[in-house]
Amino acid sequence: MSNTINEASKKIFVTGISTEVGKTIASAIIVEALQADYFKPIQAGDLAYSDTHKVKELVSNSKTKFHNNSYALKTPMSPHAAAAIDHITIDIDKIITPQTDNHLVIEGAGGLLVPLNDEDTILDIIDSDCHIIVVSKHYLGSINHTLMTLWILQEQGYNVSVIFSGDEHKTTEDIIKGMTGVNIIGRIEEEPYFDTAVIKEYAEQFREHLENIS
Repeated sequence: MSNTINEASKKIFVTGISTEVGKTIASAIIVEALQADYFKPIQAGDLAYSDTHKVKELVSNSKTKFHNNSYALKTPMSPHAAAAIDHITIDIDKIITPQTDNHLVIEGAGGLLVPLNDEDTILDIIDSDCHIIVVSKHYLGSINHTLMTLWILQEQGYNVSVIFSGDEHKTTEDIIKGMTGVNIIGRIEEEPYFDTAVIKEYAEQFREHLENIS
């Protein structure tokens, strides 16, 4: 993606350690905390109620703008497979970062190495000046998935932070923090529901941490 963001603005890419770990809720919280714009480059499936629709429904500030997907695919599968069903090939040169003077939150699809075509993955569409926030949720195998994700990003030179999602699991979180040294923004609890009020509460909790990342 091309770099078209005002130098004074933050560009944050949200990825996860797997699917269904809470990226979209985390993205909504970050958007609300920074009153940032939102961009989901690739949406695969659920086009009638996409992640952009969900974030728009959860955000209550009046500043945020929602930018169109570069690719809107019909099938809820890995983007490379969903694109094949739609008889197209994803071209990462056509994934252009929206022009904005505001902060921008970019939400990925699945995890870091989800394939987009025969050569490229989600990692290949992350600009070098993005701060990356990894959403990590505890499950059997999540330590391995989290450490691999964080180490790949650190080796690539990215500034990285973590948001934990779900109930606290101290031994998991401690080993991740200890082995990577990453900045921890906070935890999104296993809430009974998420609405604009809940998102706003988390935005207030996370705002200072988010404002201080670079």
